[in-house]
Amino acid sequence: MLSLDDLLGRRRSTRRFGPEPVPVEALEAILGAAVSGPSAGNLQAFRLVAVADAATRARIEAAALGQESVGEAPVVLVCCADGPVSAAKYGARGERLYSVQDATIACMLAWLKAVDLGLAGVWLGAFDEAAVAGILDLPVDVRPVAMLPLGYASEVPGPKTTRPRSDIVIER
Repeated sequence: MLSLDDLLGRRRSTRRFGPEPVPVEALEAILGAAVSGPSAGNLQAFRLVAVADAATRARIEAAALGQESVGEAPVVLVCCADGPVSAAKYGARGERLYSVQDATIACMLAWLKAVDLGLAGVWLGAFDEAAVAGILDLPVDVRPVAMLPLGYASEVPGPKTTRPRSDIVIER
């Protein structure tokens, strides 16, 4: 098990994957991590779709502007906001924001667990939301908000870069 600093240092956007499947035990651990996080009102107003079927991933790749990592990764985790679950307690803000926050927290925890298990991934937000929802036959109020292709890296990403902290952090 990696230290938190090591885990954060190893988490990179990896867009090329080898053909090795993600072991069932690893996927179960990744999904377990995803659902373990905090959520508004502990409602878990999100849904996760683990897509391993190659034909479905190919259709999602087309809806993701042709991003090859979607079709190449052995598994794509589609993280969805379930607005009505949050709206029942928090109204419009819950539907519009809290459910999206819940889904993205789950997605990040899944990614970190994948890295902890020696897997790689890349966060994708550029996709046709309606097309992905249709491909996955999602309920009308469940919105895909992020995709996480997962697998064993077949590339070594370049050095990690960030903007200067002073450009990001506002101290008062």
